Amino acid sequence: AAAREHAPGLHGVAGERVFTELGRTLAADRALDGMALLEQTGAGAAVLPELGALRGIEQTVYHHKDAYDHTLEVLEHTIALQRDPAAVLEDDALGARVAAVLAEPLADDLTRGDALRWGALLHDIAKPITQTDFGEGRIGFPHHDREGARMSREILTRLRASERLRAHVAALALHHLRLGFLVHERPLSRRQVHRYLVLTEPVPVDVTLLSITDRLATRGRKHEEAIARHLEVGLPMLADALDRHEQGPPAPLIRGDELAAALELTPGPRLGELLAGIAEAQYAEEATTPEQAVDVARRMLLGEAESA
Repeated sequence: AAAREHAPGLHGVAGERVFTELGRTLAADRALDGMALLEQTGAGAAVLPELGALRGIEQTVYHHKDAYDHTLEVLEHTIALQRDPAAVLEDDALGARVAAVLAEPLADDLTRGDALRWGALLHDIAKPITQTDFGEGRIGFPHHDREGARMSREILTRLRASERLRAHVAALALHHLRLGFLVHERPLSRRQVHRYLVLTEPVPVDVTLLSITDRLATRGRKHEEAIARHLEVGLPMLADALDRHEQGPPAPLIRGDELAAALELTPGPRLGELLAGIAEAQYAEEATTPEQAVDVARRMLLGEAESA
């Protein structure tokens, strides 16, 4: 009763203090009970009103819950994943590698696994402001990934979290749909895999895990088939993301100044684009030597000239 009476006063509490308590709640074994208690006492509405705004936001036929309960279910699957990755992924070797990454310190005394819980909590936070009725019973949330990244950053800034955590969680929101889009393009080429890994830097492992827990918590129409397709793409992508996390990107086949000299180019954005194209070809094992790297760049330039 006292907690409910004084909950409005939390507006006057320092953001750092609120962030610490919220972080402890999210990192707890019984985090879902903690979130329910925050809701029951009114503390949640005082310190994280954006979360409560998800309540009652109906979703597509592929969801079985509103945006609020879906978010909590994603958090539930994320907690299970952090607790025992091998059981969720049904792969002991992959699970051990994921466990090692999630145990890494990230920022604000949080591990990557703790930060993933923040990502689960905030990944759909923009759905109330992006909900669009397209008619004939069709509902969508255009750009909720981009708006969610903005709102995640704003929320964590209000809570005085570090810039590293703000950027990390914002990146999770921004990229959490990318893997789902690729499901419709399977089987993926090595070039497509490379583009995903580069576009989702520095969170390819983390956001792939979030995409998987998000999919596991989406059990509307044809969910078994959809989950199977998602894992068909997601688990190999996760292995590739882990390779990149553990080993780093491969050493470039050629330096920028060397490429510029070989093609008589001046330094600039175009040179960077050519180097990116070479890196993609290298990942796909279409170029393995400096000479082949130059040939890749030359073909890119020739293709542009022909299209012009």
